[in-house]
This record gives sequence, C-alpha cells and structure tokens, in this order.
Amino acid sequence: MSEHVHTPQCDQILGSLSEYIDGELKAELCAVLEAHLVECENCRIVVNTLRKTIELYRETSTPDELPGEVRQRLYAKLELEDFGSK
Repeated sequence: MSEHVHTPQCDQILGSLSEYIDGELKAELCAVLEAHLVECENCRIVVNTLRKTIELYRETSTPDELPGEVRQRLYAKLELEDFGSK
C-alpha cells in the first residue's frame, strides 16, 4: 500500500459520511464522494468500517422497553395516556 496523502477532500468526505451512509447527501456530492473513494483507500476503509458498524448495531440491538410498572408510573407522572402495551 502506498503512503496516504491526506487531502482537504478527505476532510470533506469525513464530514459528509453520516449523510452519505444515511442516503441524505445530494446526488452531486455523492458523485464527488464516490469518485474520491475510488482513488483513496483510507477513506474507503473508513466508509466500509462505518457501514459495517451500523449494520452490526442494527443486527444486535434490541429495542429498550420499560418494565410495565415503570412505564405506568412514567405515563402517570407525565399525565399521558398509554396507547397500548408494546
């Protein structure tokens, strides 16, 4: 692997990663980012690592649910109606 030269474009890529991975980045910026990824192995590694981290989190996380009694006390304190148990 050749030595990586960190460029201002790398900073831009890293600053836009969340939007890119979430599919919220404008098409023109996606094209610029993807062109950079073809040329920059280090940025590619960062993007792939972030994608894998998100994927693993989604596969292994479980929704946090409050125990019934705690949920009832919370709803009562907040004066909310309970819209059914989950």
